[in-house]
Amino acid sequence: MIELLRRIRHDRDESAFVDLFRHFAPRVKAFLIRSGADPAMAEECVQEVMATVWHKAALFDPSRASVATWVFTIARNKKIDLLRKQKRPEPEDLAWGPEAEPDQEDVVGLQQESAQLTEAIAALPEKQRILIEKAYFGELSHSEIAEQTGLPLGTIKSRIRLALDRLRHAMDKT
Repeated sequence: MIELLRRIRHDRDESAFVDLFRHFAPRVKAFLIRSGADPAMAEECVQEVMATVWHKAALFDPSRASVATWVFTIARNKKIDLLRKQKRPEPEDLAWGPEAEPDQEDVVGLQQESAQLTEAIAALPEKQRILIEKAYFGELSHSEIAEQTGLPLGTIKSRIRLALDRLRHAMDKT
């Protein structure tokens, strides 16, 4: 499999891609169906996964993962992306017109909570604060943060989990 991916990456070898597609497409589709996708969604996702494999073959690093792990990670991420798209409201489903004015008490409470959260984030250890900012304000996935920082994925998840526990504790104090 590594050789096929190498040929795709270096030579844009279509026959290697066909072989890789024939091997992984049915397996990825079965994986997606087992994880709850309907057959139509699984088929659409497989097409996107394999297109990503073709276009991003240069990003594959055999020292970090096997070809199968890389392909199935792409599949998992594509499935999540498709599920997110399905849950977004269509423009015609959005309410139009003026919204009701919030109560002044609610506005003040929200401002106080925001100030408290800002203080709690500032009080985090720098390593945790930076990751929280990237994940929640920069809207980066844990994998994207790992690529950007060079930190192992497990380290990122642990630091974010610790930071969220600290923030939860800080917010519960008042």
